[in-house]
Amino acid sequence: MAEEVRGPDTTALDEVVAFTSELIRIDTTNRGGGDCRERPAAEYVAERLAGAGIEPTLLERTPGRTNVVARIPGTDPSADALLVHGHLDVVPADPAEWSVHPFSGEVRDGIVWGRGAVDMKNMDAMVLAVVRAWARQGVRPRRDIVLAYTADEEASADDGSGFLADRHAALFDGCTEGISESGAFSFHPQPGTTLYPIAAGERGTAWLKLTAHGRAGHGSKVNTANAVTRLADAVARIGSHTWPVRLTSTVRAALTELAALYAIDIDTGAPDLDVDLLLDKLGPAAALVQPTVRNSSNPTMLEAGYKVNVIPGQAVAHIDGRTLPGTEEEFAATMDRLTGPDVEWEFHHREVALEAPVDSPTFAKMRAAVERFDPAGHVVPFTMSGGTDAKQFSRLGITGYGFSPLRLPPDLDYGALFHGVDERVPVDALHFGVRVLDHYLKSA
Repeated sequence: MAEEVRGPDTTALDEVVAFTSELIRIDTTNRGGGDCRERPAAEYVAERLAGAGIEPTLLERTPGRTNVVARIPGTDPSADALLVHGHLDVVPADPAEWSVHPFSGEVRDGIVWGRGAVDMKNMDAMVLAVVRAWARQGVRPRRDIVLAYTADEEASADDGSGFLADRHAALFDGCTEGISESGAFSFHPQPGTTLYPIAAGERGTAWLKLTAHGRAGHGSKVNTANAVTRLADAVARIGSHTWPVRLTSTVRAALTELAALYAIDIDTGAPDLDVDLLLDKLGPAAALVQPTVRNSSNPTMLEAGYKVNVIPGQAVAHIDGRTLPGTEEEFAATMDRLTGPDVEWEFHHREVALEAPVDSPTFAKMRAAVERFDPAGHVVPFTMSGGTDAKQFSRLGITGYGFSPLRLPPDLDYGALFHGVDERVPVDALHFGVRVLDHYLKSA
C-alpha cells in the first residue's frame, strides 16, 4: 500500500532527536523512595500528542506521579488493539561520573547524551515522532493503537502500570498484545554479524529480605550467636549458589536459531542437552541467553550495626532474585535451604515470569520490519534477564514483547548503557528506530 512505502517524513526524523533530548532534560529520577515527579515529562508528551489531534488522558495515583494514555483508532474495528508503552522515569545518575551532564540532553557529533537515552526516553520519543508523522500524512493503522507513557517503572510500578492495570483497565479494552523496551537493538557478537534480539519473555522478579537474629553484645567478647556472622554465611551461600539449567520455550528457540546461524551441529531439543557446552561454542553471542538459562540470586544490600565495638542483635540483607516460568516453588525451597535455620527470609517484591509466543504473526511482523531496514541482520528471540511494565499489563491478558528498535555501531555496548554511566544513543539509531516502528505499527 502507498502509506507503507511512504514512511516517516523528515520532520519525524528531526523530531525524534529533539524529543529525546528534551525529555532527557526533564529530570525524572526515580530513587524508589516516592520522591520522583514524572508530571513535567507527562505534560510534555501530552502536549505533543494533543498537537497531533490525539487526545491524551493524564492519570495519577499519587500527586506528581503522572501517566499518559491515548488511543489511536484503527481502520478495522474488529481487530484486536495493540498497546505501545514506555516509561517516563529514569534511574539516578551522578554528574561527577559522566563525561557530560546526565540531564543535559546534549547532542554532539551525532550522539544524544543523557540519562534515559536508551532507557527509555528514546522509545518514548520514537513513538511520539511516528504518530505525529501519521497525523501529518493522514495515516491510520489497521488496528487500534493504545499509547501508554507510565510513571514508576524503575521502582515498584505501583504509581504507573500497576495503577493503570488495576484502576483503569477500561482504557486498554481490546488490547491483546503490547510492545515496549529492550528488544530489536543491534548486537554484534563478531565482525560481520549483526543480531537483533526481540524479547519474547521476561524472568520473574523475586526480591528478598533476609533477617538474621542473634545475641547483642560487646565486640570484644566471644559471641557464638552473632547475627552478622549468621547473615554473612547465608549471603555467601546464596551468592555462590549455581542454579540448575531450566530452559524455557523462548530460550530454547533462541538457542536453536543461534546454533543454526553458527552452524553448530547440536540438537537443542534433546533432554540431555549440555547447555553450558553450547554456550561456550556460541562465544560472545552467548551473552544473549546466558543470564536466562537459570534462576539467579544476587546479594545487593547489607544493613547491620551502629558501632564498631557493638555486636548487633539483628542484621538484614537484600537479594535480587530472578525466576524462570514454573520454577517459583523450586526457588523458594532453595532459599529455605540456603538461608538455614538462623536466617528468616521473605519476598518484599514479587512478579511472575512472562513468555510470549515466538511463532506468532506479531513476532513475524516485527522480524520483517527489522529485516526490511537491515537485510543483513538476523532477528533472534530472547528472554530478558530483568523485567518491564509488561508484567503489570499482563494482568489484563496483554502479551508483551520487547521491541524498541535501534541499529547501533559495533563499539557501542547497548547492555552496558542501561543504568550505566555516559548513557547515549546515536542520531542514526533513532532514525532507524522511527522507520522500523513506523513500518511495524502500520503492518501490525
